[in-house]
Amino acid sequence: MHSPDLESLVHAGAWFIHSGIQETIGGVARYHLLPEGRNLPVSTEITGYACSTFAYLYRLTGEAAYRQAGLRAAYFLAETAWREDLRAMPFELGHPLPPAYFFDCGIVVRGLLAVHRMTGENRWLNRAREVGLFMGRAFRSNGVCHPIISLPLGEPWPYEKRWSREPGCFQLKAAMAWDDLAAYFPADPFLGWYEESLAYALATWETFLPGDADPLRVMDRLHAHCYFLEGLQPRKQRPEVRATLAAAIERTSRYLREIAPQFERSDVCAQLLRVRLYTGEVDLTLAADEAARCRAHQVFGPEPMRDGGFCFGTRDGQPLPYMNPVSTAFCLQALEQWRQYNAGLFPGDGFADAIRELI
Repeated sequence: MHSPDLESLVHAGAWFIHSGIQETIGGVARYHLLPEGRNLPVSTEITGYACSTFAYLYRLTGEAAYRQAGLRAAYFLAETAWREDLRAMPFELGHPLPPAYFFDCGIVVRGLLAVHRMTGENRWLNRAREVGLFMGRAFRSNGVCHPIISLPLGEPWPYEKRWSREPGCFQLKAAMAWDDLAAYFPADPFLGWYEESLAYALATWETFLPGDADPLRVMDRLHAHCYFLEGLQPRKQRPEVRATLAAAIERTSRYLREIAPQFERSDVCAQLLRVRLYTGEVDLTLAADEAARCRAHQVFGPEPMRDGGFCFGTRDGQPLPYMNPVSTAFCLQALEQWRQYNAGLFPGDGFADAIRELI
C-alpha cells in the first residue's frame, strides 16, 4: 500500500547517508547552514542521536549503509571524542578543551547502546558504561545534576537563566541512559541515579513552562519540556507518572499551537507526537495534526543536503535555513511510528523495546 510516511522515511534515511551531515571522521555536525553551504562543528550529542538513528533505520530496512554509518559514528564517540586520560566526554572536539554537558553524555550513552544492540559488540556497551559512570561521578550533587562542568578540572559552571544552563526536568531524558545501563549492569548504581533524577523532575516540572515572557523562547523550552515527557516513559505505568504525563502533554500541546504561527520547531511537533504514541492515550485529531506539521518541515530538492532532511522550523510561516539532523531523526521516527500506529502495528508486543529505541 502506498504510504507517504514510508516514502518520507526512505528520503530522510538517504539524507543522513548522502547529505554530508556525517563528517569523514564519523562525527555528525550540529546542523547545516543552507545560505553559507557549510556544516557547524561536529557534536558528541548529535553524533549520539545519529547512532540511535542509524541503528533504528538498520532495524527497519536491513540496509548495510546504515549499519556502517552507525559504526563510524560509534567509533568517533568511543575512540576519538572520549578522553581516556580524563575518563570524560567533552561536548565537542577542540582546543582549549571544551566542557562536558550532562545532557549530551546521556545521549551519547543511549547512542552507543543502540549500536551495541545492532551489532552485539561489547566494546560499545563497555564504553557506554564508562560514560554513564562519568555522568554520575562528575555531575551529581545532592540529588541535582549540574548541566555543565569544566574540563579537565570538573568544576560546575555557574548557572544561568537559560533552560540548558541550569538544572531542570528536561535532564530526565539524559538520565534514561542510567535506566538503560541498569539492565546490563545491575550491580552499578545506575538504577538509583535514574530514580533520583525522576524524583527531582516530578518535583520541579510544573515551574518549567512557560518560563519566559517571550513566546519564541517558550517554543525553545517546549523542546526541552518534551525531553521530560520522553524521560518519563520507562515509569509510565506508575499512577503518579501517568497523571503527570496527561497534564504535561496537554500543556505542551496548547503552547505549541498558540506559538506556532510565530515560531514552530519541527522537533517539538515530532517529540509531542511520539510521546502521545508511547503513552498509549492518543487524541487522533491532535496526533494527525502533529504528523502533518512534521511532514511540512521535510525538504526535497536536487542537492543531497536539500533532499529528504527536515529543517529546524518556521518563523512566521517561512522555513528557517537550517538542515537539522536531530529534527530529521525525531521527525522520521515520529512519522514511521504514526504509520505503524495507523496500521495496528504500534505499540504491539515489543513496546519495551520501542522505548529503548526512542531516539
